[in-house]
Amino acid sequence: MIGMSKTGFNGLGTLVVPIMALTFGAMPSSGVVLPMLVMADIFGVAYYHRNANIVALFKVLLWALVGLVIGLLTGKAISAEQFRQLIGWLMILSLFVMLWNEYRKSSIESKAISKWLAFPFGIAGGFSTMIGNAAGPVMSVYLLMKKLPKNEFIGTAAWFFFIINLIKMPMQIWGWHNINSETLLYNLKMLPFIAIGAFLGIKLVKIIPDRVYRWLIIVGTFIASVALIF
Repeated sequence: MIGMSKTGFNGLGTLVVPIMALTFGAMPSSGVVLPMLVMADIFGVAYYHRNANIVALFKVLLWALVGLVIGLLTGKAISAEQFRQLIGWLMILSLFVMLWNEYRKSSIESKAISKWLAFPFGIAGGFSTMIGNAAGPVMSVYLLMKKLPKNEFIGTAAWFFFIINLIKMPMQIWGWHNINSETLLYNLKMLPFIAIGAFLGIKLVKIIPDRVYRWLIIVGTFIASVALIF
């Protein structure tokens, strides 16, 4: 699921979060999942590295770094369960706002709203990925609102998470102390399965038309958001 999430099916990565939290505990699971995400990010960036929308990436990345720092400083004081529920409800609301904006508003109003997307989604993305590796729905809604083509959507998300997750590694190693030699060894055992998932994601994306893919992401993001709530 993590491998496929990095090569085109973002929602699957978010579904992993509650499963791993139930298995390892909320805070420890963040350290178990993060190295696997980085390994999967490498597959995504390697294949889609030329497809990123640099402007959209740069804008949201700057604010995401702010969200990361906020998450680092406040992460241990926040209930992981309450946080996941908050992110889930926010993303469901954002999806409805996006669909309403897409079908009811003029293109001029859409462009005006688009200019301000990077700030709230960047902060929410950085914060949510630091607390619980749960930024998948946040970035999906942001990129859906930017109306990027299929490969550009995947490439921008791949670069975003690759950069952010690399920055998070030392924060969790020395800040939260939830990544160690034991978790890294476990992660290496998962590498072949991550590779299989990444390969499947690439193959499936190729045969899915852009419009169908967009709706798959919308539905997948909604399901992932519900999974965060419950």
